Amino acid sequence: MMGWASGRHALITGGGSGIGAATARMLAAEGAKLSLLGRRREPLDAVASEVGASVFACDITDRKAMDAAFAAARDANGPFDYVILNAGIGDSAPFARTSRASFDAIIATNLTAVFDGAQLALADLLGGDGKRLIVVASVAGLKGGAYAAPYVASKHGAVGLVKSLALEFAKTNLTVNAICPSFVDTPMVDDSAARISRVTKRSEDESRAALAALNANGRLITAEEVAASIVNLCHPLSRSINGACVTIDGGTSA
Repeated sequence: MMGWASGRHALITGGGSGIGAATARMLAAEGAKLSLLGRRREPLDAVASEVGASVFACDITDRKAMDAAFAAARDANGPFDYVILNAGIGDSAPFARTSRASFDAIIATNLTAVFDGAQLALADLLGGDGKRLIVVASVAGLKGGAYAAPYVASKHGAVGLVKSLALEFAKTNLTVNAICPSFVDTPMVDDSAARISRVTKRSEDESRAALAALNANGRLITAEEVAASIVNLCHPLSRSINGACVTIDGGTSA
């Protein structure tokens, strides 16, 4: 399929569901070659069967495994043009009851893996024109949030990393940007609703409605709405958008 991304190679972490899968579909429609990374092979294969992507199952918190997956993706589809670091996890608990193990797991996935992914892709992203590094962060990276200290800390770190890299490489052909959605209708929100349901004894539907109500527009953001902003940042005409935190929250942070 021909489009403005024809022949360009996009690597997406967390590409088997939610925002990653929606982004894969949209970039495929523009002609991009796709490499999808994630822990679970089955959902990656399901998306790949739709869009003709290459699949590389790996634990992104393992630098050596990530290095091997990036190398295999490069061998399959050529140098990276767009690297979208989307994989993430969340949890919620009072700070006093938050375990060090939970903190370490969230930081490893949401921040350290972003650092590793950016480094592993950097040589490709500094060669050629129109290169993009996009990190899916969160509005939690722009403000505080009760009962989610590790998640908020990880997303603040991711936003800070994006801003630093954007300045460091501002005079190259690489742009570095963050996407900062609020509550999105993805498996992560499903998990959050399940946790709320267990604690409050409300139904999962009621818990999902409570999360949706935290968005100013009163509904959950769709994965496709977030993916559309990611794809827009990949567009050739977005080359002057650099160091941005694109907020997608229905007006919550207005």
